[in-house]
Amino acid sequence: MKSYNTEKITGVHHWNETLFSFTCTRNPGFRFQNGHFIMIGLQQEAGPLMRAYSIASANYEDEMEFFSIKVADGPLTSKLQNLVVGDEILMSQKPTGTIITDGLLPGKNLYLLSTGTGLAPFLSIIKDPEIYENFDRIILTHSVRWKSELAYQDLIENQLPNNPYFGDGVREKLLYYPTVTREPYRNNGRLTSLMKSGKLFLDLGLPKPNLEDDRFMICGSPGMLKDLSSMLNSHGFVETRQGVLGQFVTERAFVES
Repeated sequence: MKSYNTEKITGVHHWNETLFSFTCTRNPGFRFQNGHFIMIGLQQEAGPLMRAYSIASANYEDEMEFFSIKVADGPLTSKLQNLVVGDEILMSQKPTGTIITDGLLPGKNLYLLSTGTGLAPFLSIIKDPEIYENFDRIILTHSVRWKSELAYQDLIENQLPNNPYFGDGVREKLLYYPTVTREPYRNNGRLTSLMKSGKLFLDLGLPKPNLEDDRFMICGSPGMLKDLSSMLNSHGFVETRQGVLGQFVTERAFVES
């Protein structure tokens, strides 16, 4: 058990019937970069049951936060969704991941492209004051099926712009683009379609991306990752791999079960 810390649940929020988030205590010695993921889980009779979760809290916050789907028969999420304050969870001591700004070539515009709970690592990134110093624009997109799945909207649209430390940067540089695919909303359609047609950039008042200025971070379903990576590759954008910096990075490690 030495490779795991035991933490206590401090809060649980159910967004709808399919999504929830929770916070827990943080070991004082635990360090991570915004955008990292960690293995978390529960102790079972057969041993620890662990899954990768992106960290939704910023690296300076006292508590850890995670954003999860609910899977009725999922080995872990079927149990996590019933957590209450005071319950204990296990957390590994080794955060990792590719969704970090150190993994990108310098640029002017940073696109954070997410579907579903792929939003999680970007929540930590948009709470990072340095991100607003390093980029002229940060564009956060979140594609979901139903409006009720647009979690954290109040944080993004109201709380962060009024943050006393970096709210000015949020108001000046953060562009939020939520889109829904299965019911009417102010933005409709999949990210791939919105990018291919150019509607995403038109709606945001931005030029189409170019290799010199634009950088991308992608986190979402396997299909979305494949499609967006192929689209970027077809336009000459290169994914960071094996320490060689490129114009985009992807993460596949958020929880599915």
